Amino acid sequence: MFEYCMARQFVAGVDEVGRGPLAGDVVAAAVILGEDHGIEGLADSKKITEKKRDALFDVIQERAVSFCIARASVEEIDELNILHASLLAMKRAVEGLSIQPQYIYVDGNKLPKWTYSAEAVVKGDSLVEEISAASILAKVTRDREMVALDEKYPGYGLAGHKGYPTKVHVDALKRLGPTIIHRKSFAPVRAAIEQMNLF
Repeated sequence: MFEYCMARQFVAGVDEVGRGPLAGDVVAAAVILGEDHGIEGLADSKKITEKKRDALFDVIQERAVSFCIARASVEEIDELNILHASLLAMKRAVEGLSIQPQYIYVDGNKLPKWTYSAEAVVKGDSLVEEISAASILAKVTRDREMVALDEKYPGYGLAGHKGYPTKVHVDALKRLGPTIIHRKSFAPVRAAIEQMNLF
């Protein structure tokens, strides 16, 4: 069973959002909260309301000792595969912290290739406050980007499903074809490309 036992002052939490979608970057965040941060309501970003996530997004950035939001692009996802792109985004987030942590908790069961002392924690976004905070920063950032991209690429419903492979999204891909923000290495996008003889 996981036990959180490190001094909070130099502990970072890392999480990513966006492995499953057919479109958009994968976004990661790293957060060092520090002692006595006083942030209430930290939890897995998927389990709290959008309104609460938005409020916590601001509070985390105000009170965290250090935070960094990073990403891996659609092109990197297609080149590396989504797992390695996610790990790259998490590595970039940690490297972007203004204070380098003594220990890192990473959500999931895999660690990026780095020299930091770190531990992968399954369901860490529900167990470690620093990971919860990172999860919220990453999700709010990516969700807002998908809403903005919905205006740039109308017809796909991006603001609603945030790029995930819903029926609405897959049907739109078949009807409209993929855009430059779609991940060509993902099967539904690849199928749409083949169907429309685009490449």
